[in-house]
Amino acid sequence: MPTQLIDPELKPARDTGWRRRWYDIVFRHDTQRSRNFDLMLIVAIVASVIVIMLDSVARIHARHANLLYLLEWGFTILFTVEYALRLAVVRKPWRYALSLWGLVDLLSILPTYLSLVLPGSQSLLALRILRMLRLFRILKLTHYVEEGGVLMGALWRSRRKIFVFVCAVITITVIFGALMYVVEGPEHGFASIPTSMYWAVVTMATVGFGDIAPQTTLGRFITSLLILIGYSIIAVPTGIYTAELATSLREASQDTLHLDRRACKGCGLEGHDPAAHFCRHCGRSLPSATG
Repeated sequence: MPTQLIDPELKPARDTGWRRRWYDIVFRHDTQRSRNFDLMLIVAIVASVIVIMLDSVARIHARHANLLYLLEWGFTILFTVEYALRLAVVRKPWRYALSLWGLVDLLSILPTYLSLVLPGSQSLLALRILRMLRLFRILKLTHYVEEGGVLMGALWRSRRKIFVFVCAVITITVIFGALMYVVEGPEHGFASIPTSMYWAVVTMATVGFGDIAPQTTLGRFITSLLILIGYSIIAVPTGIYTAELATSLREASQDTLHLDRRACKGCGLEGHDPAAHFCRHCGRSLPSATG
């Protein structure tokens, strides 16, 4: 199993020393130490999100505001150290800082520091927005789960098909929205083409809020057609993604068949070729296949 990185271009800053050791712990997911590190961060992320949710409850906030405040700062300091460590161990820190996960890391810690410079009642709305930004931490969970790469890879490979599907849905929405604007008109709630497009999306998704409804016979007939179209295409993106995911899982299982679970005693790397005698990462002798 190859070393898993967020970006193949994010190479370690040093080949030896503490930076290399921490690089393997922070960015890899195939050794015992890296798994323990990921597990610790997953627990911290989930706990921090729970704290944010509890802080939004007025009764709990009134009773435990100081405790929640201290916990929030504790998690912020922990994630700040993690973010600084990731920047320190890669050869190109700015490449990680500008990557998707680097921005998520930054957004997860930035609101707490910005809240220090936004005091006063006039900034309560801004503070509320900043607190919501802290929920970006939950996005980091997929970053620490190895199987998340399989899901993201399948989604990325199906992006062109999904894009074509989205374009088709937008086209249908525009056509039926414009058609209902002409048929029903402002007197029946279809005040503009964008409003009619909103109605088309709600109808095609079979949600049916009922805030806008056709009144004429022709309008109801068009609505019936759109509902049938919605039922026929609503499962298309799921089928596209499922097919790509099945292909990814099949390829991953075929690759795993050729690997064994011997762990290197030096770096802890697993998943070597059954015929290998030395670790492909550190070069140390591997234990025999018979133990």
